[in-house]
Amino acid sequence: MAFTKRTLESPTGAHLAIYERAAVGEPRGVLHINHGLAEHASRYEGFADALAQKGWATIAQDHRGHGQTTASDGEPRLYAYEDGWTKLMDDAAAVNAEARKTHPDIPVVVFGHSMGGVISMNYAMRYPDTIDGCAIWNANIDKGAAGLIKFVTGIGLVFSKPEKPAGLIDTLTFKAWDKKFKNERPQSGWLSHDLTEVDKYVADPLCGWTASWSLWRDFAGGIAYAADDKNLKQVRKTLPFHLVGGTEDPVSNNAKAIEKQGERLRAAGYGATQEILDGFRHETLNENGREAVIERFAAWLSKVS
Repeated sequence: MAFTKRTLESPTGAHLAIYERAAVGEPRGVLHINHGLAEHASRYEGFADALAQKGWATIAQDHRGHGQTTASDGEPRLYAYEDGWTKLMDDAAAVNAEARKTHPDIPVVVFGHSMGGVISMNYAMRYPDTIDGCAIWNANIDKGAAGLIKFVTGIGLVFSKPEKPAGLIDTLTFKAWDKKFKNERPQSGWLSHDLTEVDKYVADPLCGWTASWSLWRDFAGGIAYAADDKNLKQVRKTLPFHLVGGTEDPVSNNAKAIEKQGERLRAAGYGATQEILDGFRHETLNENGREAVIERFAAWLSKVS
């Protein structure tokens, strides 16, 4: 069964492209999916369908600057001209409210891949009472990474406008990762061993684009917020976390960032289920062997519900 698509008017003024999948039978809960950088929510349809078979409804949005979401105070490849990260989080809160309105009295779990993992951690810190669990996959929540991005964007913005493509950061990230796997695919081989999925990503005009200086600046602020331990104090100790990373994923420093995040959460007294996937690259949900990972995630969700 395919996603159902509609538009949600966010309080920020954004017209959010929303994708939903109903559960098979009586729903046990709702998973709110936050996608990664330079992609879009409709790529998660297979994941949503698998979870629907387990009794979980899903809702996902194209973030500002991504996919088919539009906003008068922004444009493609940036969140907003001003206060982009705050507006991005307010949009996420609007989607959460929609999920809870549509499915009252059942658990809502926030899920994020890569950039979406940073969004999900921010969400748990800002709106902990609106969720029953938080899943962070393939993300790098690190103060050092945030500081480096801020430094490079600071230099870039001296010579370029905020809405222009951040070519230097693209060279240091996406293109640098491409080089590591160029013998398999000249572009985006770092995403997955499943080269059919890699080719789909490369052929998709809504994927793989160069983000603006503005987006990277705002994203760095979101990483820094998520990495700040004082913001953890806003999260109740009973909120469960689910962490996933692959040992061949350059974004999460070969899953070291996920291990560090798990240690951080457990040291602070949180329950954090952690899974380090040997040989997996960045996109767990498009990687060979993803079916078993989704099964284990569904088992974790069953404990939340």
